[in-house]
Amino acid sequence: MTLLDGKKTSNDLKEEIKASVDLRKTTGKKTPHLAAVLVGTDGASMTYVNSKVKACEYVGFSSTLLDMPADTSEATLLEKIEGLNNDPDIDGYIVQLPLPKHIDEQKVLMAVNPDKDVDGFHPTNVGRMTLDMPCFLPATPYGILELLERYKVETAGKHVVIIGRSHIVGRPMSILMSQKRPAGNATVTVAHSRTSNLKELCLQADIIVAALGIPEFLTGDMVKDGVTIIDVGITRVEDTSKKRGYRLAGDVDFKSVSPKAAFITPVPGGVGPMTIAMLLKNTLLACERRD
Repeated sequence: MTLLDGKKTSNDLKEEIKASVDLRKTTGKKTPHLAAVLVGTDGASMTYVNSKVKACEYVGFSSTLLDMPADTSEATLLEKIEGLNNDPDIDGYIVQLPLPKHIDEQKVLMAVNPDKDVDGFHPTNVGRMTLDMPCFLPATPYGILELLERYKVETAGKHVVIIGRSHIVGRPMSILMSQKRPAGNATVTVAHSRTSNLKELCLQADIIVAALGIPEFLTGDMVKDGVTIIDVGITRVEDTSKKRGYRLAGDVDFKSVSPKAAFITPVPGGVGPMTIAMLLKNTLLACERRD
């Protein structure tokens, strides 16, 4: 069993990005600049955005955090987004989700300039991805592809079962893995809450991407020997034996599944760190496109 170590791989990626940024600076080119918009005080969102800011500092990016109160109006947020769209120094930016309930997320995401949409959520980028055209890939699926490529996991002709059909992970992952690319050329099945024969499908799968948000849902009796497991989920589960009062659990029951797996991502330290690394990679790409 080989651990697909997202922490190590993301650190390797950050070193590569840092070297590119250093070279840009020595040749007088623009320093990449990533901005993040955070509305409200959601704990997980704040932690995630702070991680992004630290990562920017490490690789030598400029970074801006627009920290807005939870009662910010939709109109005010849209004004800020228009400002970022028109700021020539900002190469890419992200609007941290979820947004407060009184704000229409779809309207906000549509307002982002697709050329600065380093999260890869704008319909223009999603459409270009679907047509296999140059675009910003969504950071989490992009990170999964990078892990599969760097660990030389064979995907061509393999049966991939993706559990979950979200626009952020499941749906784009199904498109990308069916395309002609190094971590692609697979036969893909998308499973979800209405799938009636999920266990049967999982037992046929060579690769399973679990992205449904239910802790330890995928168990050892649902997978075959030699399977590759990508665990996208991360949930705080109450655990009084831990100092913090909780532990982090993925969508996969690691204890029962890992003995059968050829490759598996841990939680934490698997897909999560890759998401931030690919966001940096998209921002560098945005800057290079504007050279």
